[in-house]
Amino acid sequence: MNLNSLLHARADAGNPVRVGVIGAGKFGSMFLSQALHHPGFHVVGVADLNPATAEKALLNTGWPKERITRHSAAKALNKGMTFVTDDALSLIEHGGLEVVVEATGIPEIGIKHALAAFKRGRHVVMVNVEADVLAGPLLSRKAAEMEVVYSMAYGDQPSLICQQVDWARTIGLEVVAAGKGTLYMPEFHASTPDTVWAHYGLTAERAKESGMNAKMFNSFLDGTKSGIEMAAVANATGLTPAPHGLDFPAVPVNELASTLIPKEAGGQLHHKGQVEVISSRERSGDDLENDLRWGVYVVFEAPTDYVKRCFSDYGMITDAGGGYSALWRPYHLIGLELGVSVAYAAILKQPTGASTQFVGDVAAFAKRDLRAGEELDGEGGFTVWGKLMPAADSLRTKALPIGLAQKVKLKRPIKQGAIVTWDDVDQDRTDATYQFRREMETLFSPAQKAVASAPPLTPGTTSGPTKPKDNQVAAAGD
Repeated sequence: MNLNSLLHARADAGNPVRVGVIGAGKFGSMFLSQALHHPGFHVVGVADLNPATAEKALLNTGWPKERITRHSAAKALNKGMTFVTDDALSLIEHGGLEVVVEATGIPEIGIKHALAAFKRGRHVVMVNVEADVLAGPLLSRKAAEMEVVYSMAYGDQPSLICQQVDWARTIGLEVVAAGKGTLYMPEFHASTPDTVWAHYGLTAERAKESGMNAKMFNSFLDGTKSGIEMAAVANATGLTPAPHGLDFPAVPVNELASTLIPKEAGGQLHHKGQVEVISSRERSGDDLENDLRWGVYVVFEAPTDYVKRCFSDYGMITDAGGGYSALWRPYHLIGLELGVSVAYAAILKQPTGASTQFVGDVAAFAKRDLRAGEELDGEGGFTVWGKLMPAADSLRTKALPIGLAQKVKLKRPIKQGAIVTWDDVDQDRTDATYQFRREMETLFSPAQKAVASAPPLTPGTTSGPTKPKDNQVAAAGD
């Protein structure tokens, strides 16, 4: 509760937290908008494939032009300026940097950047949930071996859900369910970038004017992003998916405690300790009142009759029996809140959520009948959507992760609604991302539960190469 004062102390000492941002899209821009207003942060550099995009993001979020440079990284560090570049690896290597914010959204690129940052002794805040779900437990282990922090991004829903779960467990409450809200209808699973805007009530022209990416927004709609985010929560908290994946029940907030409880208690859950996404719309097409479309929630159970009475005494909404209750947060502010993760990593040396076990996975399922020879186009595209699965089932069925269902060709036809497996695609087995994922599966499979359930190494312990020591010192020339 004193992060702000700790950040100000860093600023007063002339040693603000030095941050590099990779990816100048919406999330990165929202962080830039707020980092500008706290002296405890110094954004040393912003990397994007198009440096003009990075410069535009800074200017659009209020950065004075005189604080932006394309020419001198050393000047940026020493003069409190921010440089823009198309070379993310050079930003990671830049002397004095402490925290890397990876916000590209591309899983293979996110893994590459994270590993480079760990090697250089940088903490990583992984906005790129796609990379985390593809291989987060192994990334957490690699970070621990280098004595740095690997963290979920506060402000994004998975990290906020993890915070709620941690709060409940810290005060001795059993978590029954946790998750988020979204807009959902079953037909959305077949949505493509060509059909997405009609579901949002927009025209393609209006979306283009607003700079909205059809493939990205389609991932939000077709169920893929919900599956990815709930897999991340499962892998960070140990909560588990239902065997069939997400149900997306339509639940207003005042009915969380009576609906998201086990069936034997009168609810709809498959089991206690489940991740679930709730819909803001009934299957009839009617939108709910008091929905949680933009928010997150946790449902918990009173351990004793005394605690049940406390729930009642303080006006909490419960189920009919009074033993289950819920807390929720109606909004998440994504990149506007990211500074919390950056400060946690740099100052407290702690993550705001981290995947440490392989409990949930997201597999590619066919949106339509697919032909042999077709190339898959990944998350939010025309060919597949990502469905949440228990990791054990994903391994048993040889499911192709949605994070690797991009730019690979099918060896055989796949029926609409069928799972795509490793055996169905022409996968380059020399690819570094493929190999990293397979290593994660081996190390964190259910057969390796003893390994997977062990807590990650914390700073101060060693198990592997020693990290470089320069991340504690703001030296311009190293």
